[in-house]
Amino acid sequence: MTTTVVRREGAAAGTPAPTVGDHVRNYVARVRGGDLGSLPAVIGLSALCLTFAIVRPVFLSAANFANLFTQGAAVTVIAMGLIFVLLVGEIDLSAGFASGVCAAILANVVSVLGYPWYVAVLAALATGTLIGLTIGFLVAKVGIPSFVVTLAGFLAFQGVVLLLMKEGTNISISDKVIIAIENNYVPPTIGWLLAAVAVAGYGTVQFLSHRNRATRGLVTDPIAVVAARIAGLALLLGSAVYVLNQERSINTLISSTKGMPVVVPLIGALLVFWTFVLNRTAYGRHLYAVGGNQEAARRAGINVNRLKISAFVICSGMAAVGGIIAASKDRSVDPNTGGSNVLLYAVGAAVIGGTSLFGGKGRMINAVLGGAVVAVIINGMGLLDLSSGLKYTFTGLVLLLAAGVDALSRRRSAATGTR
Repeated sequence: MTTTVVRREGAAAGTPAPTVGDHVRNYVARVRGGDLGSLPAVIGLSALCLTFAIVRPVFLSAANFANLFTQGAAVTVIAMGLIFVLLVGEIDLSAGFASGVCAAILANVVSVLGYPWYVAVLAALATGTLIGLTIGFLVAKVGIPSFVVTLAGFLAFQGVVLLLMKEGTNISISDKVIIAIENNYVPPTIGWLLAAVAVAGYGTVQFLSHRNRATRGLVTDPIAVVAARIAGLALLLGSAVYVLNQERSINTLISSTKGMPVVVPLIGALLVFWTFVLNRTAYGRHLYAVGGNQEAARRAGINVNRLKISAFVICSGMAAVGGIIAASKDRSVDPNTGGSNVLLYAVGAAVIGGTSLFGGKGRMINAVLGGAVVAVIINGMGLLDLSSGLKYTFTGLVLLLAAGVDALSRRRSAATGTR
């Protein structure tokens, strides 16, 4: 086991490249050391899908598969923003109603004032940015704990939404571009093309990274493992596109419904962009450094306050995107937009996916996996016609389990010295 760890950390000249067996043993050693990553979320998602598919076979239908994406889109996007705040060891309890405020701004600008969709979208994003700047300033510069600031925002933004909605008015959205986000579908041919581009791009990045590490004399993953990752992504995306390209319309004489929802490539683009920011930029490395040890990061010359402010700006900005998606799905905005359980589901998605509540640990894919788990729970229990009480109870237990796994893994990491 010792030899395996040494190979993973670095390789001297003449050291043989790790084999597939070495790679597997390294992974098992990391898991035993508490580095679980997204493994619990993947196992949980697989178990939930298998259970619902057995109990209600309609769960695997093409129509229901498409519904999973549209049902979980807004929560997933908000969870993406929350990851930035969680990485620096903070929390944002206002993200749900912040998305509602931005959605209300969008609806007022496009439907009441009559401006074009792009003006309304920019107004919503600008509102999210302003909210993030305000929260970040109060947390980083004034020194108020993020829990208190965002709890105040959670309460205040409810009032702002009511004011924007004229104390309860529902504002309908008729703009075709905004409605298309959640209600239109990508043509099947374009769906296959997007999947091919995604696999080709991922494969290129994987092979370039492998070659660069080999050129610099660093230990690389076995080429078979790299190929397996690319093949796995190709199989996953290919299967998803195939299912989504099936005809889902009840009466094809009236209309045809096939292809992936437009929101899917949007989430995919956000996933790729933010993953690049976290993994390939100095800014991303500084986020992890601050979350891991804030004082050490400060002494290393990192502007911690500025970084925290930017994290809240990104979080509220992504909440604005989530609000736009929610408005598109409902074709309207009302005082409940962004409220109810949106925040709880978004935080739950980030944590269930593998992001730590203690800071310094998390990836953007966690939001997607966690969002999928939440969407599957809501969708599957809906198909079983279970009460809302049972849905909330079960989702809460899953979140508690995820947080418990995170705490235990951190304790294991500290005990084994792997963190």
